[in-house]
Amino acid sequence: MSKETELAQRILEQIGGLENIRVVNHCMTRVRLSLRDNDQVQMDALKQVKGVMGVVEEDTIQIIVGPGTVNKVAKAMTDMTGVELGAEIPTGNTHTSGGSNREKVEALASENKEKYKKGGNGRFKRILATISGIFIPLIPAFVGAGLIAGIGAIISNMLVAERIHGMQWEQIVLVLNVIKNALFTFLNIYVGINAAKQFGATLPLGGVIGGVVLLSGVTPDQTIQNIFTNEPLIAGQGGIIGVILAVYLLSFIEKGLRTFVPNAIDIIVTPTIALLVTGLATIFLIMPGAGYISDGLLTTINWVIGTGGAISGFLLAVLFLPMVMFGLHQVLTPIHIEMIAQTGMTTLLPIIAMAGAGQVGAAIALWVRCRKNKPLTNIIKGALPVGVLGIGEPLIYGVTLPLGRPFITACLGGGIGGAVIGLFGNVGSIAIGPSGVALIPLINTGHWMIYIYGLLAAYAAGMVLTYFFGVPKSAMEAIDED
Repeated sequence: MSKETELAQRILEQIGGLENIRVVNHCMTRVRLSLRDNDQVQMDALKQVKGVMGVVEEDTIQIIVGPGTVNKVAKAMTDMTGVELGAEIPTGNTHTSGGSNREKVEALASENKEKYKKGGNGRFKRILATISGIFIPLIPAFVGAGLIAGIGAIISNMLVAERIHGMQWEQIVLVLNVIKNALFTFLNIYVGINAAKQFGATLPLGGVIGGVVLLSGVTPDQTIQNIFTNEPLIAGQGGIIGVILAVYLLSFIEKGLRTFVPNAIDIIVTPTIALLVTGLATIFLIMPGAGYISDGLLTTINWVIGTGGAISGFLLAVLFLPMVMFGLHQVLTPIHIEMIAQTGMTTLLPIIAMAGAGQVGAAIALWVRCRKNKPLTNIIKGALPVGVLGIGEPLIYGVTLPLGRPFITACLGGGIGGAVIGLFGNVGSIAIGPSGVALIPLINTGHWMIYIYGLLAAYAAGMVLTYFFGVPKSAMEAIDED
């Protein structure tokens, strides 16, 4: 039995067993479990499981186990359930088809308990969970395609600088761009499919609606006039924000049609009407409206970064780790993508990437000052390499956040790095996915040294602030590894 399978079993023991899981999913560092009854979770015991770096309680239970490990642990769980990742696990034969009155009452009570326990934040959390569900499955593609784009950009820069010669290099760049464009050119379609899954629409129909936004089939010498404003429509207008809104409308129409369309003609009538109505609404209403929203949002962000300079950079970087802690950072993903689609880069990502660098600096300071604390230093040694590569959750939940003060000094250290990036300005990433030093190849031409200056500043500030102000006395006590 592998250690990841053992970890999966130890987690299951603390969450009420396999039968308490409704859906298994994961992101880069977290196993995300949708449970049938959250009250069965032994939270304190779960956090003490060896290999668990932290737990986040939202609509799902998010268990941080680290990159690489998370894929294997999630797979072990899906192997046990026999249901694929992201699919709902059936309850088995423990209930009758309709369920007894007692079972219905208990289910309703449990549902209301969760609703009232969440209070006014329930709807906002569901929105975040939906955004997360749409984009988390795409993260591996963003990482892979982004790094390939970075490699191609480096070779292109070398070609321009005449440091390398030969047609084969131009061919290599061309091929790398083909691979990269396979994601970014058709991203709306992938988002449409994932959005359909989240909203309960038919997946291929969601992909079609995502493709509608591209205005495929309209040649350069042709235009579609908006019937309401008489202005020409632009392919991609509204971007992924428009796609998500359109697929939500699609799901609403599709579900409504199925309430009265006879089963015998459902396969013909429902998709045809749903696509026609949603397609027309997307082209003439949603695309222009979402275009105004996305343009205004990006204009505001660029204005804040450009006008605020070092102050804006500091504040954005300082606030990012608290956003990660509460799972709010997922809302930034569509913003990054829209910025890349409209301007060719996201100037927000390099700034907030400094937050992870502050964590690295803080961890180094803790390693130096708490070297007698063997369990802590062993966690740092395991989490530090991936932290340098920009995956900061193991450091957050395994090191700084549990200790309290180091989390604050790490945030401030990241703020210093963000201030450096904001001071110089116009530092952007041509793709999303990695962070830390792994983001260097993706920084726009001529600005990668500024990004490195920011990283070094965040490392140094996080280390100095933590060394002098952020180390609790209890963390420095001598403790041997069990």
